[in-house]
Amino acid sequence: MRQAQWQALRLALGTASALGLARFAYGLLLPAMREDLRWTLAEAGAMSTANGLGYLLGALVAAAIVRRWGTAAAFRIGMALTAVSLAATTASDAYPALLAARAAAGAAGAVVFVAGGVIASRVAARAASSSPITVYFAGTGLGIVVSGVSVPALGEHWRLAWVGLAVAAALTTVASWSAASTGEDAHAAAAGRVRMRPLWGAALAYLLFAAGYITYITFLSAYLADQHASLGQVVLTWTALGLAVVAAPALWSRPTAEWAATRALATLLAILAGGAALALAAPTPPVILASAIIYGATFMGVPAAITALIKGNVPPADWTATLAVFTTVFAAGQTAGPWIAGMVADHTSTEATLAWTAILCAAASAIAIAGGRTRPGAPRPGAAHN
Repeated sequence: MRQAQWQALRLALGTASALGLARFAYGLLLPAMREDLRWTLAEAGAMSTANGLGYLLGALVAAAIVRRWGTAAAFRIGMALTAVSLAATTASDAYPALLAARAAAGAAGAVVFVAGGVIASRVAARAASSSPITVYFAGTGLGIVVSGVSVPALGEHWRLAWVGLAVAAALTTVASWSAASTGEDAHAAAAGRVRMRPLWGAALAYLLFAAGYITYITFLSAYLADQHASLGQVVLTWTALGLAVVAAPALWSRPTAEWAATRALATLLAILAGGAALALAAPTPPVILASAIIYGATFMGVPAAITALIKGNVPPADWTATLAVFTTVFAAGQTAGPWIAGMVADHTSTEATLAWTAILCAAASAIAIAGGRTRPGAPRPGAAHN
């Protein structure tokens, strides 16, 4: 178990880079980029949409990459390309070039997400514990903390911030390199078959979650700016959010592994909806901070719960293919979410982005309950024939 935890901790640098640095840090940079480049909220949201489109492409090709080069190589290639794409974000101020850089970061991040999730599932199976899965996804919080502490202090110098994020991503690539190996990399059979029949309710809930959760973290800094938040409040809010992500495994490892059906998934989504709504109910600094902590403690628990459901209801040979489909569903949701929410916010206010998260996550929770007939644990005898 100790060896498995250590491997999971180093593997978690994958989500720290692909998600914490390459995706979520953009929310911190959005106010400065929006002011300097004179974007509307819809244009700012379209940057997240480009990232989501790239993520969708990466999810679609992830299984093929794994099949050709193996899971470990896919993870390492994705990590290296993530660092390169972050550096490319500083190459030009042109809107199309920035869209392309964000799309490239999304594509590389999706490959990391899929390959790393499969490796974490293998580590978890070997250790007979779901803890490596939740630790892997909790790595996102480390990336959020690093960006939350460093990016706001740079103020309007958003190009320098992207350079710093690229350097951090390069360091995580080196540090996680050896953690990608599990000794179980059969190239030809790595991807397997897609097994969706027992997981349809979870897939639909995941789609709505993806469209909702990304909006909160994309526009959180813009919302804080509209509330005239100080630099200290922005740093505190993002750091607390990231630390809550890091602490999430202590809260959700056991429920994810032991609760029946999709109970853990539905509970996470319901709490996430309540956390987003909380900031709207009383937009004061302590309440917004509490909202961010609740959000951080739950949102990465959702992909961890999904991965555990796949692990428990799908034969091991089919984990990669099935997880890739779920990642594609996830990418489709988060592609549309920020752009639509940004357009709504342009005609109302940034409060609409938080309401968007609350509504969609609440609906996802209801769907997870209605369609939840799967369970964590060993695959059912008939799972291989679904």
